[in-house]
Amino acid sequence: MTIDYRVGDIIDGRVTGIQPYGVFVLLDAHQQGLIHISECQHGYVERLSDHFKVGSTIQVMVLDIDEYSKKISLSVRALLPAPPMAAGRQHKHYWTSRRDRTGFTPIADRLPGWVASQLKELD
Repeated sequence: MTIDYRVGDIIDGRVTGIQPYGVFVLLDAHQQGLIHISECQHGYVERLSDHFKVGSTIQVMVLDIDEYSKKISLSVRALLPAPPMAAGRQHKHYWTSRRDRTGFTPIADRLPGWVASQLKELD
């Protein structure tokens, strides 16, 4: 059996089965692929039966083809536009202490000061 598809191909297929872990899609008369639940949409999916119906035609993208087992991994999520980022997550936040100005001073140069400060705290 030869596989007629390549990674990145966009194909129309027919849903043949729905399981808790994913959706089986018939690509042609001889080949079937699986859309894992994580590739069904952006975000959380509670029940796949809310999004897919057996017998319906859907458009999928080929994500991976296992050369040994000939299994085809599919995705619907890859065809959807990315959701907008939340307002609070758009900018990177760097955790730093602005009071300490150690720069790139080698540790060996700073070690005597650290030891002295620890000895003062113990007294």
